[in-house]
Amino acid sequence: MARVRRFLSSCLLVVALMLVRRTPGFAAWQSGSAMPVFGYTVVHTYPHDRDAFTQGLQVVDGIFYEGTGLNGRSSIRRVKIETGEVLQKRDVPPQYFGEGITVRGTELFQLTWQTGVAFVYDRQTFAPKRQYKYTGEGWGLTQDKTMLIMSDGTEYLRFLDPATFTEKRRLRVMAAGQPLKNLNELELVKGEILANVWQTDYVARIDPSTGVVTGYIDFRGLLTPREREGTDVLNGIAWDEKSDRLFITGKLWPRVFEVRITRK
Repeated sequence: MARVRRFLSSCLLVVALMLVRRTPGFAAWQSGSAMPVFGYTVVHTYPHDRDAFTQGLQVVDGIFYEGTGLNGRSSIRRVKIETGEVLQKRDVPPQYFGEGITVRGTELFQLTWQTGVAFVYDRQTFAPKRQYKYTGEGWGLTQDKTMLIMSDGTEYLRFLDPATFTEKRRLRVMAAGQPLKNLNELELVKGEILANVWQTDYVARIDPSTGVVTGYIDFRGLLTPREREGTDVLNGIAWDEKSDRLFITGKLWPRVFEVRITRK
């Protein structure tokens, strides 16, 4: 009976993933341009919950804050980096498909995919504090010193007032003269925005003042073919500013990778 339940659960997950329909956008690295492409070396690997459909990842004070997705399986979590142990978790109501997160001061912000609702929680207790409405889809979320930065599946990044969630400006992301769509998980790292391009193993490096893509990081090969079985796409970028460590993972991935960026 346990084997049957596991089989049925796997079938339902496959169906759920098939229903998450997003249209792949223009892949600028396929344009024949001379845009720089960077590689990586793996510094360390850490365990990751294979049931976590990772939508957002951030390091704060040496701890992962992670947001997961899928209706009925979405959550926010505090996770111990070294062991993958879930230290704290709050489930999201099943009608919401959790998306990107960011921790700002004493609060944690979380987007939802198609319901146009952003939740704000107390960072320590995960108790809900308030929520905001927005138009369009919610995908990735990060921040700079003054604004939240949100992706919505288009080539635009929205800059939002964290106190009101009011949109202050939009930045169009262009790569090799073409709009780059499907910007997903975001992370501000050393003054540039890193954005995973959904359905690829590439991360775009974006100048936040102009929207110009200055290069790509090619993260292909992080998982072995065997590890790839039953997983979904790369989606999870976190920078530990205090220790200058960059982490990469994906949806339903068995591991988180600490990486160092190299020039190909």
